[in-house]
Amino acid sequence: MRVLLEMRPALDGHAGIPQETRLLFNGLRTLQGINVEGLIQSSGNVLAKGLPTVEGRWHAPLTRDKQINRLSRVVVSLQQKISNAHLAAMGMAMRRMLGGRESLGRFEATHFRDFIWRMLFARTLPYENFDAVTCADFRIARVPWTAMHRCALLTKKFGYALYPRLDTSDYDVLIVETPYPAIVSPSTTLVVRYHDAIPLLMPHTISDKVYHQASHYQALRNNVRRGGFFSCVSDATRSDLLSIFPQAEARSTTIHNMVSHHYFPDESSPARVPEVIATRRNDRIAQRGAAMDESLRGSGAQLEFLLIVSTIEPRKNHTTLLAAWEQLRTERFPNLKLVVVGMLGWGNKAIVKKFIPWMERGELFVLADVPSPELRLLYKHARATICPSFGEGFDFSGVEAMRSGGAVVASEITVHREIYGDAAEYFSPYSIADAARAIAAVIAPERNERRLELVAKGAVTSSRYLPDRILPQWQEFLRNIRAPGVAAKNGERT
Repeated sequence: MRVLLEMRPALDGHAGIPQETRLLFNGLRTLQGINVEGLIQSSGNVLAKGLPTVEGRWHAPLTRDKQINRLSRVVVSLQQKISNAHLAAMGMAMRRMLGGRESLGRFEATHFRDFIWRMLFARTLPYENFDAVTCADFRIARVPWTAMHRCALLTKKFGYALYPRLDTSDYDVLIVETPYPAIVSPSTTLVVRYHDAIPLLMPHTISDKVYHQASHYQALRNNVRRGGFFSCVSDATRSDLLSIFPQAEARSTTIHNMVSHHYFPDESSPARVPEVIATRRNDRIAQRGAAMDESLRGSGAQLEFLLIVSTIEPRKNHTTLLAAWEQLRTERFPNLKLVVVGMLGWGNKAIVKKFIPWMERGELFVLADVPSPELRLLYKHARATICPSFGEGFDFSGVEAMRSGGAVVASEITVHREIYGDAAEYFSPYSIADAARAIAAVIAPERNERRLELVAKGAVTSSRYLPDRILPQWQEFLRNIRAPGVAAKNGERT
């Protein structure tokens, strides 16, 4: 079975969907009977041409130097924006929609293994996987992913959302990481890795609301209507999908995310925690005063802290955690610090404004670009990792904390109950007092037995998401959707 996997998310970010994309690509390549290649596409840049799929089909074969030059230009175009890229891409996509399909150029990684490894895989996979992923084959989609979405939204104003057609006829399956703004060849089965329906069910929590809500809905609707299959990251996400498109029930299943190999309970020393905090501070947040450095110097191995690992944006509910932490410090735990790991997302200014006074006193630390081995250290030695979000599709941070030997306190939302089971202490995300209660129930000295219980349960619960438990589910799923007649029976290939 030939499978093409969208790699666009892997170009950015350490965690979440980028991490899942890398793990899935590497994992699927280990399955017998499945040949996986990667689809390289930019969110906003028009890419240079890859190599033709059939040498000499329309022109004389390219000499080797011209092949290398063309591939080199693909690398450059991924990283350097072209002026008027959106206008050029929209014109390109519109031309494709009026006739023919967008061909996918080849990208040979032989001379560009450094680029493939560092741009797509190094932030998640161990070096041991270098040869396996950099020797893979790749295809190039020139039209930007965002431009595909915008073309559909533009044409929808005239009555019908139109999407470009990709020539995926060389592949049995195309796996994409979110609702995909294109139409695949009739012989190809589209599989949408569906992470969450937040743009539709919680649109008040997303950035650029008009665009993201509309683009998600239109692409999802198109994928459903044209017979796409859906691999949802949780039962909660699948339930949300079916509440919107019940007709997708027979074409949807749940396959949970995989946890990275980086997370396991090692014998690290808590004395390293201040060093990690000092070297990974987010330099995008202006900080004044020396209290932070003094706090770290005086902590030794006794740093008591809560940890949250999440993009800083309103949906992640940092403000409830902050207020609960302030209450805990006032009432019982005066030396308790708060460590926040995550990039600055949309709507972060109001949150960061509340952080800054505590940062200047050396009581709260905001970190960014924390490598996985150091994050594992923080998970293990935090008094608890807090997952306070209002809505999620899966939520990696709690699982990673459990794999690292840490205790988890989480908001009582459906997906947390599903993914974390009885290995977490829960609280209402709308109640500061309840959040403080739940945290105290885990970190108080007299509650150490409860903390150890959560750590033990977490080791069992998080093992469900190891690759050797998840990959067989993918193998069965892919085999089933390519069974004779399945795609034709369930889809509208028009």
